[in-house]
Amino acid sequence: MQSRSSFALFMLFGSFLMLPLSSTQAAAEENNGAFVDGAGFTLYGTESIKGSGSEKVEQDPVCDRSKRPKIFKVQPDEAKPGQKVTITGENFGSKECFRGVAFSAAGPAKIDYTFVNEATIEATVPDVKAGMSFIDIVAGGGNARSKGFLVQAK
Repeated sequence: MQSRSSFALFMLFGSFLMLPLSSTQAAAEENNGAFVDGAGFTLYGTESIKGSGSEKVEQDPVCDRSKRPKIFKVQPDEAKPGQKVTITGENFGSKECFRGVAFSAAGPAKIDYTFVNEATIEATVPDVKAGMSFIDIVAGGGNARSKGFLVQAK
């Protein structure tokens, strides 16, 4: 009895293995991909999002993930919503690798900022309640948090 059920299971699953992969193969051909034995679906030989020309490769930014950013100073150390602050530190990376600025009191709100260079960012204090906040920057190498920053009342 057990050999019959084992045989039936083998036939059932074996038949699935023999089915043509026509819809998957069509998708692969449509995307210029291919199925490679041992690797499965691959897009080998297709152009990347940025391209594969030597000019494009040279211009593509290389974000150094080994250099953790640090914030040394925020000037001024207190400001009202709408005013600009200057964040100085190190390892903020290039403009293409810099991801953004956040104020802990603002939650997920988008913060307006200007990337000056790899050690300086100018940010606008968001419209939040007066009180203490932290300023976070996110760069290619990670994130950094400032010491406490006082958001003044409007």
